[in-house]
Amino acid sequence: MSDRLPSATVVGALLRRVNDAGGLAMVLAKGDQQAGAILVVTCNKGTQFNILERTMGPTGTVRLMPVGVAGAEGSTDDSQAIGAYWQRRRARDPDLWVIELDIPDAERFAAETIGLG
Repeated sequence: MSDRLPSATVVGALLRRVNDAGGLAMVLAKGDQQAGAILVVTCNKGTQFNILERTMGPTGTVRLMPVGVAGAEGSTDDSQAIGAYWQRRRARDPDLWVIELDIPDAERFAAETIGLG
C-alpha cells in the first residue's frame, strides 16, 4: 500500500488553491482517480507556458520535473506546441491527468500542493 494521495485528491486540492488565490485552474483531461500521472501546464496570463510532471525522484520522493516542448529550455509561448505535446502523451496514457494553471508563480502552487514546498 502506498502513502501517496490519490491523483484525483491532489488535482482537486490544486484546483481549489489556485482558484481561491484568484487564478484560473482547469482540468484539460481527466485521468485515473487513484494512480494517474499528473501533467501540470503552467502559464501567466496566457503566456510563458511550461509543463511539469509529478514524478518519483531517485530517493523515492515526489517531485515536479519540467517536460515537453519547454523541458530544460524553460518556458515557451507556443501554446499549440504545448497542446500537441500533452495530447500525444494522453493518446499513449489514457490514465494521464492534464491540469492548466494560469496564475503568477504557478510552479510554487503546484509544488506546495503536491507536497514539495
